[in-house]
Amino acid sequence: MPLYRQLFSLLLLFAATLAQAEPDRVRQALAQALPGMEPDGIAESVVPGLYEVTFGPQVVYVSADGRYLIQGQLMELDSQRNLTAERQSQLLLAALRDLGEDNMILFPAKDQKHVITVFTDIDCAYCRKLHGEVPELNRKGITVRYLFFPRSGPNTPSYFKARSVWCAGDRRAALTAAKQGRDPEPAQCDNPIDRHMKLVQELGLRGTPAIVMENGQIIPGYVPAARLERMLEQTAAAAQ
Repeated sequence: MPLYRQLFSLLLLFAATLAQAEPDRVRQALAQALPGMEPDGIAESVVPGLYEVTFGPQVVYVSADGRYLIQGQLMELDSQRNLTAERQSQLLLAALRDLGEDNMILFPAKDQKHVITVFTDIDCAYCRKLHGEVPELNRKGITVRYLFFPRSGPNTPSYFKARSVWCAGDRRAALTAAKQGRDPEPAQCDNPIDRHMKLVQELGLRGTPAIVMENGQIIPGYVPAARLERMLEQTAAAAQ
């Protein structure tokens, strides 16, 4: 083999070894700084020398030498795109797909045009107001998927109500009754509420309702049905 080809092969091997070493350095640094927290993914970011590290739907950045961690929003100035928010939205949608609709309470639209996913607290006044508009949302072609976020935390009255609703024979009817102030019949069974709350914690949610749009954007708080429909239509048009 000619010498220049040998040198080229060695350079390729060195580059591949270096590329592998950098993520390993990042992983080792994180293991020392954040013991017990295993990242879900480590990948090169669009910024040279900076790695994107994901923990569930959360994104941070770590320098290739493993010395610096950056927590914040990465903006592309020319396009004014928030690359971090876009990535978090992708990760959230992936997390919801992994969770699956079998672990949600669905109020499906007959002629579905859009889907929203709502983190809800049975005892939240604005959650009850939003739920009162679910029939209107369904008529507008909007399917509503519910996940539980009892803000008072595990093993509290709101948590037990959520569990009882999930374990009811007719979950939709039980949820509607609970939203109207009627306590559900106490019941226990296998349920996904702790998984819902783990996702809440990973997202850093604080209030309810929290509405996840089809593009993964989170709308904090109550939005009237008519306005929500406009927002969904605008989001769908922007994605085309």
